[in-house]
Amino acid sequence: MTKKQNEASLLGLCAVILWSLLALFTTFNNYIPAFQLLGFSFFIATLVGVGFMLATRQSFKILLRLKWQAWVLGIYGLFGFHLCYFLALRFAPPMEANIITALWPLLIVMGSVLVLKGSQHDTGLKWWHIIGAILGLAGVLNVSLANGLSGFIWQYLWGYGFALLCAFIWSSYSLLLRKLPDVPTAAVTGFCMVTSILAFGFHFAFETTIWPETGFSWVMLVAIGLGPVGASFYFWDYGMKHGDLRALGAASYLSPIFATMLLALAGYGILTYTVVVSSILVVGGALLASKDILFKPRKKR
Repeated sequence: MTKKQNEASLLGLCAVILWSLLALFTTFNNYIPAFQLLGFSFFIATLVGVGFMLATRQSFKILLRLKWQAWVLGIYGLFGFHLCYFLALRFAPPMEANIITALWPLLIVMGSVLVLKGSQHDTGLKWWHIIGAILGLAGVLNVSLANGLSGFIWQYLWGYGFALLCAFIWSSYSLLLRKLPDVPTAAVTGFCMVTSILAFGFHFAFETTIWPETGFSWVMLVAIGLGPVGASFYFWDYGMKHGDLRALGAASYLSPIFATMLLALAGYGILTYTVVVSSILVVGGALLASKDILFKPRKKR
C-alpha cells in the first residue's frame, strides 16, 4: 500500500461518514419534494466543485475537454442512482427498499476482482475481504430486519427492482471510476451541474415547489448540498480512483449504521440492543476487510 493509496482510502472513508449524515439532515426537510431537494442539493454540490477548482487553480476548460464516456458515467452514477432510489421508495416500503439498496458495498468488494485484474494492485480476493463484506452485510440486515420483514409482495415488484438497480448503479459507477484515472476529480463539478439541471427538470414537470420556512431548515438544506450530497462525491471519486477498492467497499457499511445511530441520538429512534450488535458486526467487518491498510507487514531489516 502506497502513501497515496492510503490517503485516497481515507478520503473515501470521509465520503462514507458524510453519507451517514444524509438521513438526519433530510428529516429536517422531508416536506420538500424529492426532485426539488435533489436539484437544490446538487446545485450546492456544484458550487462546492467550483470552489474546489478555484482554490486549486484548475481551468474550467477541463469540463469542456471531458470525453463523452466520462459524462455518461457521471450522469449514470449521480442522477441514475438517485432517480432509481426515489422510485424505489415510491413503489415499495422504505425498509425493504433500503435493505436491497444496501447491497452496493458488497457488490463493490466482490466486483473489485474484475476491476483490479492484471493491475499492480491485483492481489486477488482474500478471505478477509469476503468475511469482512459478509459481516457488514449481516450487520445491515440485522438492524434493518429488527422489526421483521413483511415478505415479498408482488405489488412491490417494481420498487424492489428499482432498489436493486440502485445497488447495481452505485457499485458499478464506483468501480468504473477506476477505469478513468486520468479524468480529474474536478470533473465531478460538471456531473453535479447536469444532475441538478435534470432533477429540477423533473421537479418542475411533476412536483409543486415548497421552500423551507425557518432559518434552521435552510441551514439543514444547504448542509445537505455541502456534505452528504456535495463534498462526499469528490472524496469518493478520488478514493475510488486511487484508494483500496475492497476496503472502501466494506467500510461503506458504516454509513447505514452511523445514520441509524445519529437518528436515535437525535430523538428519531431508539438505540436498541439490535443496533449495538449490528454496529459491532459492521465495524468488525470493515476493520477486517481493511486489514491491508491497518495492519501493514513490517519491512525486513
